[in-house]
Amino acid sequence: MADTLQPEAGAAPLIADHLALDMLNTEAGVGDAQQDFWRSSHAVLDWLTRCDIDAGQPSGPAADALLRDAKVLRAAARDLITRRMEGEKGDPALLNRYLAAMVSAPVLVWDEAQPHLVRQGEAPSPARALGVLAEAVATLLAEGDFTLVRQCEHPECVLWFYDRTKSHRRRWCSMALCGNRHKAAQFRARNRSGA
Repeated sequence: MADTLQPEAGAAPLIADHLALDMLNTEAGVGDAQQDFWRSSHAVLDWLTRCDIDAGQPSGPAADALLRDAKVLRAAARDLITRRMEGEKGDPALLNRYLAAMVSAPVLVWDEAQPHLVRQGEAPSPARALGVLAEAVATLLAEGDFTLVRQCEHPECVLWFYDRTKSHRRRWCSMALCGNRHKAAQFRARNRSGA
């Protein structure tokens, strides 16, 4: 399964339709096939860039801290989301520490003839980037429809997704990954039984 999880060499798939769930999917697989796509601070930075989140260019101890803190945030998010799915109460204290890095102010921007408010924060930094992830988790927990938060139905897959399909019947992390594997397995089973 590990080779089917990699849309790019060594990159976590971005297939969840929600940033918080894509973050959970940076750790995938089961048993011996378990894979952590965040093996280095460079891998975390690449993933953040793919998600259009600027963390600046940390190096040395700041880069090491980014890797450590990203994994701590991911574990906290997994715990909170799992508890929410099970109808249990979670402790948001750790998540709130990451949210505190989201210092921003409203700014009026006048594009063309229409003014609108945007929030601008400090310069890009690892703490701010993780704050963006924490905000996605908090938004999912507070406003998400948890009947649409699911894990892939393939028995060898643990990837999460937010079912935004019109019929809300999405079963697979990706039709190209697990959906096709399931169809192929069913086809092989039918051919064996018909032979």
